[in-house]
Formats: sequence, structure tokens, C-alpha cells
Amino acid sequence: MAVDELNFVKLAIQNKGSIHPLIIPSNEIKGPALTNPSIYLDGDKLLVNLRNINYTLYHSEKRKFEHPWGPLVYIHPESDLRLRTWNIMCEMNDDMSIKSYHRIDTSKFPDKELWEFVGLEDCRIVRWNDKLYTTGVRRDLDTIGTGRMELSEIEFAESGVKEVNQHRIPSPPPDQEYCNKNWMPILDMPYHYVKWTNGTEIVKYDIETNTTETVIKKDWIDLGTIDLRGGSQIIPLGDNYRFCLTHETYLTKSDAGRKDGVYRHRFVVWDKDWNIVKISRQFSFMNAEIEFAVGMVEYKGDYLITFGYQDNAAYLVRVPKSFVEEFVFK
Repeated sequence: MAVDELNFVKLAIQNKGSIHPLIIPSNEIKGPALTNPSIYLDGDKLLVNLRNINYTLYHSEKRKFEHPWGPLVYIHPESDLRLRTWNIMCEMNDDMSIKSYHRIDTSKFPDKELWEFVGLEDCRIVRWNDKLYTTGVRRDLDTIGTGRMELSEIEFAESGVKEVNQHRIPSPPPDQEYCNKNWMPILDMPYHYVKWTNGTEIVKYDIETNTTETVIKKDWIDLGTIDLRGGSQIIPLGDNYRFCLTHETYLTKSDAGRKDGVYRHRFVVWDKDWNIVKISRQFSFMNAEIEFAVGMVEYKGDYLITFGYQDNAAYLVRVPKSFVEEFVFK
């Protein structure tokens, strides 16, 4: 399988970077794992959203010890067959330790349990028009798992963090797609997302009319990659570019014919006219096969990147801007 084994975290540490596990005491979480964190600088507050899940992912790294049900298996409680997600909003210290954390109170909008996955998954954090949101996918429209992106408006209060509004985002007409997910919010363009990376498609959601339209659509170009899927938020890169992290999923089957996969990442850079001008070399974060990044922010001369490891752990890597820019453009 042609996937790169470049270890980005190791390279970052060798270039004055650092790695920070994102941990909350086990008695304070509902399920066994924290994963797929996102990060955002909200004024002077550095925020991280942690995805807390009620299951664990068993993955047979190196394909040596395959589970009877396959090399990639969700293991959940016998008493609850659904795969649940809760979200925990954290404020960070400057040393990248967790200063405080609050489970997002979603009691105003109780979860529907129509399909296997329950809750708002893989949330990116963004503030648009003075409102703070988490935005991810929810798959509760029907019994077959149809998914749509959602804007979940949240507010901080003395009692914690509360979800105060939900906005389910339709696809552009005719809104017939099965599952939209991993749309990347553009931080400096309110209610705009990169829906597809190559050919770049940008959509705008109208929160007043609850409609979505495609505002930019570029032709596909041969970048020498497979499909570049959504990852982090889209953030400015200097004065002339925007960039993000994307992921590529290599789906395979084990010797027994069971589903397996490998995830790898790249940085992607656009100019101001949304032409892709550069993609980085493919990399892993820490050489696991299942890794996923949904957060990136510029902070005090560094980039902070958050990622999940095998759906079982959450990390933040801090790395100098100069190193990232050299990594992307060299």
C-alpha cells in the first residue's frame, strides 16, 4: 500500500515543537475514550472541544491480531448498542494543559436515536458573527444513517456550557446526498465551508432561510493523490493564502475479507481565488493507521494542531510557524 510513514510529531519535536496529551479524569467522562479534538482561539481564550465516546475502537495495527469480526471493530457496552458521542469544551493554559472543562449541556435538544450513531460528531470550533459554534455531523434524520452538517450554537454560563440553538445544514439543492460530513469551516468567511477540497467547492449556509448554495466550484486537478477529505478549519496563511489539514483514507480488506483502513494527512494551500497552489507531503502524526485531525490554529508564533489517535486518545502538537511553512512549501 503506497502510504507515507513520515512521523510528523517526531519531526515537530526535532524542530522545537512539543506534544501534549489531552486528558480528563476518567470519573468525569461518560465513556471510555476522548478523541478527535478541535481547537480555536476565541479572543484571549484558547478553547479545545473533546469528543467523548461510549465505545472503543479495536484496530489490529500491523494486522497481526485480528478480531473475529475483523481488524477494525467498534466495541460498545452490551447494554447499549448505539455509538454515542458527547462533547466537552475545555479552556487551555498557555502551557497546553487543560485549565477547565465542561460537558456541553444539550438538554434543550434531546438526541434522537433513530440510527446507530448518536450525537454531534467531530466538531470543529468557530465563531461567526459574534456567535460561538461547534460544527460537525449528526446522523439522526432517519433509520439508515443519513447525515447532515450542523451548527450548534453554544454559550458559556456560570453553570457551564450550554447548547442554545441547533441549525441543521441542508446540502445545496436538490439536497439528496446521503451523508455530508467533514465540511471545513472557513474562519474568516462567516457561514462558509469547504465542502470538497479537489475540485474545490465552497458552500454558504444562510442561517435565516436555512438554505445552502454553492458559491465557488473549481475543476478537479491531478495532484497525484486520492480523494482529499475534510479535516481542520480553514485558516489564513500569511496575507495571500489560506490553508488547512486534510485526510486521505485508504480502505482495504483483511485476509478474511473484513473492512480495514489507513488514514494519512496533508496540508493544502489555496490562494485568495481558491486555486490550490500547494499540497504538502503525506504524513502520519505518530505512525498509527487510524488518526484524524479536526483542529488547527495560529497561536503566539506557533501552530497548534489537534488530532485523535485510534479513536482512543486526544493530542495537541505545538510546532513553530516557520517549520510548518517550510514543511508545506519546500
